[in-house]
Amino acid sequence: MTTPVSSELGQFIPLHYHYNMLNDRARMEGFRAALDYVVRPGAKVLELGGGTGVLSFFAARHAAKVWCVEKNPALAQEARRILDLNPHGDKIDVVLADAFDYLPPEPVDVVICEMIHVAMLREKQIPVIAAFKERYLQRFGPPLPVFVPEALVQAFQPIQHPFTFSGYFAPTILFQDPEATHDDTAPLSAPIVYQTLAYDETLPARCEWRGTLTFDRAGDFNALRFITKNVLAVLPDEGRTIDWFNQYLIVPLAQPITIGTDCQLPLAFSYRPGDPLEALRPVIGEA
Repeated sequence: MTTPVSSELGQFIPLHYHYNMLNDRARMEGFRAALDYVVRPGAKVLELGGGTGVLSFFAARHAAKVWCVEKNPALAQEARRILDLNPHGDKIDVVLADAFDYLPPEPVDVVICEMIHVAMLREKQIPVIAAFKERYLQRFGPPLPVFVPEALVQAFQPIQHPFTFSGYFAPTILFQDPEATHDDTAPLSAPIVYQTLAYDETLPARCEWRGTLTFDRAGDFNALRFITKNVLAVLPDEGRTIDWFNQYLIVPLAQPITIGTDCQLPLAFSYRPGDPLEALRPVIGEA
């Protein structure tokens, strides 16, 4: 199978970006806790898009066998080098292959896939898992493995945000740390959920919303803030989930709109999972 050129986007992130992801404590601790819960002793695990191999390492603490699939040759080599410095590295096969094509040699209990960018843009989480499920069921039949993450919740929020930097006005796409306080961002309503999905169910071809915004606060509506919550594991016995939030994405509007609390505005957006950031173009006046 030949992977379409468009699907290459997001698959060759520079190595230093992968190294820096190891500093994301919320991501690391969330996945470690989720994999400690999901991966039972003796389980067989597949990771699609292994990066530095850290999530395969977490899984290997309990698993009997892990296949860590990475398409980038330099990154696959680096993952093997790092895994060999850690316990349980001998349980992990680093496989140089495309996650769009690869199947493990036998059925697995858990599939890890973290090709995730805020709003499910740029990276290929949803298409990769959709393709994997089809191939897996054709070869091995049901049941499907457990997926980590298990589910996804996406929301957006109308905001007023300054786009002036040391006197330079630049209304551009921005990112925010979800764990930080952002005093310069004024929410104009509560977040609105536009997509929920479970990876073991049918996955959508598009991420979209069409409706009418209402506002809780007056201000200059000049941007939308997108929020992506990844449900890494569901713990029904404890009545909770293990979650990890991507960085928030701020998308400026073409023109700011002054609104009051009684104002209503039609809004629409639609894009394919894995599209470039620029594909997210909110349109005011359509619903």
